[in-house]
Amino acid sequence: MGKARATGARAKAPGAPAGARGGRARPNPNPFEVKVNRQKFQVLGRKTRHDVGLPGVSRARAIQKRTQTLLKEYKERDKANVFTDRRFGEYNSSLSAEEKMARRFALEQQRQHEKKNIYNLNEDEELTHYGQSLADIEKHNDVVDSDSDTEDRGTLSAELTLAHFGGGGLIHSTSQQPGQDGERPRSRKELIEELIAKSKLEKRGRQAQREDALELTERLDRDWKEIQNLLARKAPPSQDRDKKEKPQPDAYDVMVRELGFEMKAQPSNRMKTEEELAREEQERLEHLEAERVRRMLGKDEDAAAQKPTHVSADDLNDGFVLDKDDRRLLSYKDGKMSIQEEQSEEAGDSVDGEGEGEGSSEEDAEDSEGSDSGGPDSLSDLGSDAESEEERERPVQERRPHPGARLAGSGQGAREAAGTELPYTFAAPESSEDLKSLLSGKTMEEQLLVVERIQKCHHPSLAVGNKAKLEKLFGFLLEYVGDLATSDPPDLRVIDKLVVQLYNLCQMFPESASESVRFVLRDAMHDLEGTIEAKGRAAFPGLDVLVYLKIAGMLFPTSDFWHPVVTPALVCMSQLLTKCPVLSLPDVVKGLFLCCVFLDYVALSRRFIPELINFLLGILYIATPNMQSQGHTLVHPFRPLGKNSELLLVSDEEDKATWQRRSLSLHWAHRQKAQTRTEANHTRLSCLAVCLALVKRCVLLYGVLPAFHDIMRPLRALLGQHLADHSHPRELQELCQSTLTAMDAQERRYRPLICEKSKPVPLKLFTPRLVKVQEFGKKQGSSKEEQERKRLIHKHRREFKGAVREIRKDNQFLARMQLSEIMERDAERKRKVKQLFNSLAEQEGEWKALKRKKFKK
Repeated sequence: MGKARATGARAKAPGAPAGARGGRARPNPNPFEVKVNRQKFQVLGRKTRHDVGLPGVSRARAIQKRTQTLLKEYKERDKANVFTDRRFGEYNSSLSAEEKMARRFALEQQRQHEKKNIYNLNEDEELTHYGQSLADIEKHNDVVDSDSDTEDRGTLSAELTLAHFGGGGLIHSTSQQPGQDGERPRSRKELIEELIAKSKLEKRGRQAQREDALELTERLDRDWKEIQNLLARKAPPSQDRDKKEKPQPDAYDVMVRELGFEMKAQPSNRMKTEEELAREEQERLEHLEAERVRRMLGKDEDAAAQKPTHVSADDLNDGFVLDKDDRRLLSYKDGKMSIQEEQSEEAGDSVDGEGEGEGSSEEDAEDSEGSDSGGPDSLSDLGSDAESEEERERPVQERRPHPGARLAGSGQGAREAAGTELPYTFAAPESSEDLKSLLSGKTMEEQLLVVERIQKCHHPSLAVGNKAKLEKLFGFLLEYVGDLATSDPPDLRVIDKLVVQLYNLCQMFPESASESVRFVLRDAMHDLEGTIEAKGRAAFPGLDVLVYLKIAGMLFPTSDFWHPVVTPALVCMSQLLTKCPVLSLPDVVKGLFLCCVFLDYVALSRRFIPELINFLLGILYIATPNMQSQGHTLVHPFRPLGKNSELLLVSDEEDKATWQRRSLSLHWAHRQKAQTRTEANHTRLSCLAVCLALVKRCVLLYGVLPAFHDIMRPLRALLGQHLADHSHPRELQELCQSTLTAMDAQERRYRPLICEKSKPVPLKLFTPRLVKVQEFGKKQGSSKEEQERKRLIHKHRREFKGAVREIRKDNQFLARMQLSEIMERDAERKRKVKQLFNSLAEQEGEWKALKRKKFKK
């Protein structure tokens, strides 16, 4: 409860004078304008601030305030420009007019004498004379013309003007005067020659004066330099100074000088687009093919060369080029000139020239096209930008010689050589048989060259249907690679080289390439499922499927979470490792090859492959003697007991001693011939070495997995119990020990599961809850924060209502102002209309009065 207000601070009576509270005395208000807010009952201690009000005065003040603010904004609502007086002290009522003028004058003087550059302390006012700076005039920078005098610059002599411009009569009169004294009168030619001689003499005189002035100036400069040296009084340089070494430049000065003398980049030609390069390559191959066909048919190109050419009438025949130096070197032997040797050399050159005549035009054509075939023994189409590094590294003797460098001893020999030469252009194959016919019977280099030339001749930018042709070419090449893999023996070198061409085609057409690879993998999986349904089991596929799986990982990205080609390939390899039993050594080689391909696939993504670990575990199991307690469990396709449970076990000590570790080739997977016992044992040891290397690779790859040690526990048991003994070769023992060391080096990355530690739940205590009561009535039981919140809500409502009330009153005020404007406009319009009617009535009355006068007359 608040305290009661003091007696002296209570509200005054309605009729009390306003000046009793202090300040300026107010007149007594009109009792009819005073409104008394009566209360129903008096409450002791309640503050009453609005018990008496003056609504008329409050309304007048509100209207006055709105007139000064709101009405002013309403009248200026459509005006964009507002004049603002920015003079100093204009809106400062505390300054008088004289003080404002004095301050403004001081600011103006300060702006005029303000320095333009704050860092120049010696800046003074610039003095001028007729608009020119006195500092510039004192420099005496007048340029003097060295060809003529300053006084007579740009003028002609009087005699020369008289001779050439209208002085004919004067010349005649002056020429007659010497004749009166007995001299012969001079002609016009003589007078002009005399004028020319005088002008030359005057020019020489001026030149001599300039030379004299220049010589005097130089002499004065030399004298001034001598006097200046005397005035300087410099001590002669001592010998010690000469002996001192010059300071060595620091690293910064050396770098600056190097950058100054550094060779600038030279402008180069514009880089050609892929379409331009393909077009040029096609034109070059077509030209070479035309030359080869011409040589094969034995056509002579000299007939075209001897055809007379058109010679212009303005031709000076100076466009020849000396192809060779025809000068002969004199040599003497036993006092005699060796003429016979020269004749024999010329004869040999002529024979060579006849032999090389067929290839000369081709070489000229290649030079004109800008081909950079490094010599006669380099393939022309391998000199392009698309040449692979394998082709560049080929030895020179293996390359096909350039046709232009061949010696044509006879026409028949040239035709046979051109017939056996590889064509430069090929038609796009329409089927796999066409491609096989083009590539069969050719060496590896020739096959690569044929495929490369097919791509160049049918680039997609050259014609509309070339894209479809090259897309078919990818499928045909893939099928051809499969045929090479299934041949006996498989040609793996050609497959390795053809992968580059497959990669180029895959980069050009990724969608069609992925469809072709998926078709091959889908066909292989259908065959595997059909065999399993028919026989219950299926053998490992041929070498062609393995090569397809390897090529798929080389052509497409293997690190994607899902890929339309790589994901089916991973599923296919998983099926092969789990459903194909290991029955022989070729099966072991194929399975290990699939494991290598698996690791290549997951090298970046580090995806865990359980089939891979299971197959490696089975390979290690069949390389150890059968034991009952192994600490692990085998799953399909391996069996703990049976015919092939010890397939890789080697018991011959001599074979172990003679074994050397080598890389395991894929030819072992395709080998169908019988092997000797020693070769078979060596193959078993090589397979075991490859398996151990793959296990070590898996350790390094999956070492970051939390369950790594649980995954590798069966492998650790096999490696520690059987393979690490002294019966195996030393290299296998070292490899096994390094694998075990790598396993132990991996730290455990998981923690065992334990129950979460939590605080015990306390027992329920029936203690009464004490609530502090601050006030009675409506606010009973509320806290301090709740009371503050309610107070703010009440204040917000009150302010909101006041704002709405003020906005409503503003709108009413504006409506009254608009209504008054409308009424003023209507009143003005009525007044003008009434005035017009009055004037018209007067005119009508005058016209009628004038008309009546006319009738009376």
